[in-house]
Amino acid sequence: MKAQRSVHRLLSQAFPVVIVAAIAITVWQVVVALGEIEPILLPSPFQVANAVKQHNEALQRGFFITATTALTGLTLSVIIGGLTAVLFSQARLLRSALYPYAIFLQTVPIVAIAPLLITWSGYQQRTVILVAMIISLFPIVSNVTEGLTTLDVNLRDMFRLYGATRWSLLLKLRIPSAVRGLVQGIRISSGLAVIGAIVGEFFVGNGSSYDGLGTLMTGWQAQQKTAALIAAVLASTLLGVLMFWMVNLLAATVLSKWLPKNVC
Repeated sequence: MKAQRSVHRLLSQAFPVVIVAAIAITVWQVVVALGEIEPILLPSPFQVANAVKQHNEALQRGFFITATTALTGLTLSVIIGGLTAVLFSQARLLRSALYPYAIFLQTVPIVAIAPLLITWSGYQQRTVILVAMIISLFPIVSNVTEGLTTLDVNLRDMFRLYGATRWSLLLKLRIPSAVRGLVQGIRISSGLAVIGAIVGEFFVGNGSSYDGLGTLMTGWQAQQKTAALIAAVLASTLLGVLMFWMVNLLAATVLSKWLPKNVC
């Protein structure tokens, strides 16, 4: 019953978004019609819909490939980022020494190191997964580390008063306290993973038969198929929204007992 209420609430939140999208599409159609804009510059919504129908198979395949890549990269970032945060929470000296390098992953331009990753890993899907993981890793490390190290003083003192071991403190206090930070980190990283997958596909698709959405965008842009290009952009946007919605659904169901109501 609780899960049903959570799903119903998420769907009710999506309704205003659909209304705004409908208004935006209407305005888009009016602007194109009244401005007599060339399709190569800005096709109408109907032309984009026709492009979706024409390239439906390629878009579905690209969506599935990019979704798989982004989800794999996000999963790896959660695992690696979570373990790194646990390590940071147990050793302050280690955290002081290595945390700046975690920040480096957030600040380095991914388009600058993508060619280097291709040199090391090749024109393969694993390279795109690596890009998605790198770009989505820092929010996990940052938010989970903060959750593990920012504890209620009274609870921490109570654990120490009863002689809790470092292991017990980690499992029974630190990790439950970090669930909120984990959810917030995944929410941010879900969108970043899609961006990382698309950026990686821009490079990897040029030298292989990889057919992700980013590869389709590059090809259709070169062929000046603007309507198909916009269709691929909308598909990637839909993927990002779906991943964010999945994280919210996970928070509202599986992890709800560890989270405040305003976070679910």
